[in-house]
Amino acid sequence: MKALLGRLGPLGALALVLLLFAVRNEAFASFDNLRTVLLQTVLVALAAIGMTFVTAIGGIDLSVGAVLALAAVATALLRAAGWPLALAAGGGVGVGALVGATNGALVAFGRLPPFLVTLGTLGMARGAAKWLAAERTVSADAGWLPAWVAKFPEPAWLLLAPSVWLLLALAGLAAMVLRRSVFGRHCYALGGNPVAAAHAGIATPRVQFAVYTLCGALVGLAGVLHFGRVRVGDPTAGAGLELQAIAAVVLGGGSLAGGAGSIQGSLLGAFGMALLANGCTLEGLPNYVQEVLVGAIILGAVAVDRWRRR
Repeated sequence: MKALLGRLGPLGALALVLLLFAVRNEAFASFDNLRTVLLQTVLVALAAIGMTFVTAIGGIDLSVGAVLALAAVATALLRAAGWPLALAAGGGVGVGALVGATNGALVAFGRLPPFLVTLGTLGMARGAAKWLAAERTVSADAGWLPAWVAKFPEPAWLLLAPSVWLLLALAGLAAMVLRRSVFGRHCYALGGNPVAAAHAGIATPRVQFAVYTLCGALVGLAGVLHFGRVRVGDPTAGAGLELQAIAAVVLGGGSLAGGAGSIQGSLLGAFGMALLANGCTLEGLPNYVQEVLVGAIILGAVAVDRWRRR
């Protein structure tokens, strides 16, 4: 119980804020609003799953927002060129995985700092998205993708959008990998003490490369779903996604110092962040208030993590 409270302690303050929203507005706690919030959680949660692996090895990925935009633009362009939707979606995921592999190669084999590497690829991915889209949105037929991100699913007995069920399935698989597999143990070992992990025979460069590639692929999938939601490839999409993903991981008990974190906690963190944004919207608060709150939550959660580690 003490370990659980330590990991999920940062969610406590957020839970109090959400309780205040529920008391002030009856619509906030309704099932219809909950279904909306779950749908809004999907993109951030997919990025947070990938970020959980990255922070577990002691890394960071600042490029996820730009990668989402690049994947969405790539999917829209492939659809506009006449590609079948499944292949176009696979192309979007592949673009994300390619950027992630680039990050992983530079960090693992080039031995460059993850912060600087992903800061550089952030600019490159965003610039590539604008270049491919000629600095405008790319319209294309989204096929069956809008049905996957629709608030009211078909058939109705699904209750939640198919993209939400897809997120839960991927989260369950990722949790098993991180907690129950040799690869997951290697991730925690690398983040906890990279020198000891290397001396123990763990192929640390391969683990780093695989983790960043996985994160890129998940963000690429988020880009595909974003294209399905707005039905255009927007090169400016995903701004601030990296902060939201990091906040979700830290709120869920992860640590930017590495060696900690769980998929379940990151999902709770992402859901809490989506509830916070939804509550601010229902209260009519301006967007800058949400941004200030996100920044304050990150600072508070990091401070609690440092205190807990001491």
